[in-house]
Amino acid sequence: MRATLRPVITLLGLLVLWWIVARFAGIPNFMLPGPAEVARALTAQSGFLFQNMLATLTEIVLGLIFGTLFGAALALAMVFSRGLQRWILPLLLLSQAVPVFALAPLLVLWLGFGLASKVLMAILVIFFPVTAAFYDGLRRTEPGWLDLAHTMGATRLSVLLRVRLMAALPAFGAGLRIAAAVAPIGAILGEWAGASQGLGYVMLNANARMQTDLMFAALVLLAALTILLWVAVDVLLKRLLHWAPDG
Repeated sequence: MRATLRPVITLLGLLVLWWIVARFAGIPNFMLPGPAEVARALTAQSGFLFQNMLATLTEIVLGLIFGTLFGAALALAMVFSRGLQRWILPLLLLSQAVPVFALAPLLVLWLGFGLASKVLMAILVIFFPVTAAFYDGLRRTEPGWLDLAHTMGATRLSVLLRVRLMAALPAFGAGLRIAAAVAPIGAILGEWAGASQGLGYVMLNANARMQTDLMFAALVLLAALTILLWVAVDVLLKRLLHWAPDG
C-alpha cells in the first residue's frame, strides 16, 4: 500500500508546487503555463499528440530491442574472446567520448528524416549501459562455479552459455532497466535534429510558435511514456528473473 501511495503523493506534491509557482511567482503564462492550461492543451490536441506519441514509442521500442541485442552480443564477444575484447573495448570507450547529440544531425543527413535515424540514435544511447552491465556480470561469475564446470569437462562455450550467462542475467537486467530509462533520449534527440512526426517534433515546433502549453503537454506525455516503459521492463524482468535476489 505504501509503495503505491508514495509515487501518487510525490506526483500530487509536484503538481501543487507547479501550480503555486505558475500562479504566484509572477512568471508570464507563455513562459510557464499552469497545470490547468497544459491539461486543456492535452484535451484539445489529444488526437494530434497521441499520433505523435505512437511515432516516438515506435522509435523507442525498436531502439531498445536492437540496442539491447547489440549490447548483449558485444558483451558476450568480449568475454568469449580476449582478442575481440582488445578490439571492441577501445571502440566502446570511443563511442562514449563523442557526445551523442553531436551525431544526431549527421545521422539525419545520412539516413533521412524517417524512422531509421531515430532508431539508430536510440541504439547509440542504449547499447553502452547494456554492454557495460552485462560484461561486468559475465566477468564476475563465482569462481567456484567455473572450477566445478571445468572439473566436469565443460567446454569453453558451454561454460559461457550455461554458467557465465545465467550468473550474469541479474546484471544484464540492471543494464536493461537503465536502458529503458534513457531510451527516449536518443529518439527525442533524433527528432530535434530533424523529423516530421514524434513528440520531439511537436515540442520543437510548439516552442518556435510560443505554444508553451502544447510543448508542456508533449513533455508530460513523454515523461509518462518513459515511466510506463521502465515499469513494463521492470515487471517483465522480475517475472523472468524471479529466482534472482531482489535488492
